[in-house]
Amino acid sequence: MAETLYDIIIIGGGINGAGIAADAAGRGLSVALLEAEDLASGTSAWSSKLIHGGLRYLEYYEFRLVREALAEREVLLRMAPHLVTPLRFRMPHHQGLRPAWMIQAGLFLYDHLSKRVSLPASRRFRFGQDSVLKPEYTQGFEYSDCRVDDARLVVMNAKLAQRKGASILTRHRVIGAERKSGLWHVQVHNNSGDELQLQGKALINAAGPWVRSVLDSVKQSQTRKGVRLVKGSHVVVPRLHEGPEAYILQHTDGRIVFVIPYLNTYSLIGTTDVDYTGEPRDACIDEDEIAYLLQLVNSYFQRQLSPENIVWSFSGVRPLMQGEQAGQVAAKVTRDYQFELEQDQGEAPLLSIFGGKLTTYRKLAESALEKLKPFLPQMGKPWTETTQLPGGESMASLSDYIRELGQKYPFLSTADQERIASTYGREAERWLQSATSLEDLGPALGALYAREIDYLVAEEWAQTLEDILWRRTKTGIGMTDSDRQALETYLQRNQKSSSQQISAK
Repeated sequence: MAETLYDIIIIGGGINGAGIAADAAGRGLSVALLEAEDLASGTSAWSSKLIHGGLRYLEYYEFRLVREALAEREVLLRMAPHLVTPLRFRMPHHQGLRPAWMIQAGLFLYDHLSKRVSLPASRRFRFGQDSVLKPEYTQGFEYSDCRVDDARLVVMNAKLAQRKGASILTRHRVIGAERKSGLWHVQVHNNSGDELQLQGKALINAAGPWVRSVLDSVKQSQTRKGVRLVKGSHVVVPRLHEGPEAYILQHTDGRIVFVIPYLNTYSLIGTTDVDYTGEPRDACIDEDEIAYLLQLVNSYFQRQLSPENIVWSFSGVRPLMQGEQAGQVAAKVTRDYQFELEQDQGEAPLLSIFGGKLTTYRKLAESALEKLKPFLPQMGKPWTETTQLPGGESMASLSDYIRELGQKYPFLSTADQERIASTYGREAERWLQSATSLEDLGPALGALYAREIDYLVAEEWAQTLEDILWRRTKTGIGMTDSDRQALETYLQRNQKSSSQQISAK
């Protein structure tokens, strides 16, 4: 690998890095993606799990961002029907906050800023006597967006990139980079303690919250722009309501909070917007954020929550460009993406990415490569809009594939069929193969199976318990200590066996 000259070296294995890697590799470029930890181990796995236009951004006149995001909903529904599924949202009308005419005008724009193909339009809504909300909330509005498995969206983009020829290197930390003779020379440490040096014609800094620290490690970098880190936290509680819809709640401070059905038996509540300093991987929810979320939910819902109801919480740190908006409250800082291209005459380019949303990652990738096209004129044309991610091939809808999976593997329980189909799509058949019984899948390790674990390690870059429980699957919630220990033992035994086989060779 050290002897390979890459067209592009990408630093960062989140959604932006993985999306760019897939797009670039599909255009015929040689690509290396470097991730210091696991894929999606930073911001990309700690989102609100939504593909959405961003209704609240209309208040800040971010029409371009909303239009692009609305269009991308339709693209991603086609690209990954197993990971991206429609979801209806209900917004109770709160007397004294946004007037009804303003919400209706916003929803009209939301319906018409971009061509809407598969999602139903918004409508005025009246809550009935069986409403889960308090009696004072009698009217509201309903509109459409989508939910997504965020971490798996990253992994499937990395898998697509790999299938197009990209090298995906997890647990490879960049410790320095410098230009020499018109090329980038990038120094890398892997988790085995080895040091590598890769060469590339162009370098992309897609490190998310670490974009500034990467720039500081790059010799000759001239970018001095700062990054504003904003923490968003979520809590997960037992399911608040039985219906399939989500709720969007208005707060008196102008922000909104989502209550989203999650993993059938839970509700996901979030997010906060809090300025953050410190190491992004150490971010966690604090007492003020918990109080903020629960107080808002309790002001709307009949069922009241306390901190004791929280079964899980998580926090992610969003990297926003620090500029003229430095004095704004965090919620008002743009989520649009921005680029900084460093190029000197005859020198290799460095492209740094600031901001961005999960929803618009594909357009961000196209824009990033357009910036680099003058330096890599051999690259092909954009192509990802009409492709499907691994697992989503020839799939009309998730519900259709769940039925198909059940017919092929009738020994799977209904819960297993739904979990496996929504996690892997058609990729599931790569590890289910010709199984005719649960025994063929090996011992159960919590909600997972041994053959499934083997697949995740061999095919999806999973190495640790956390990789498997929180990013490749979402089975960590509710897993017992004994099941967790059994899975950890199984992983360690397999890693030891693999090491022995390598040593023997």
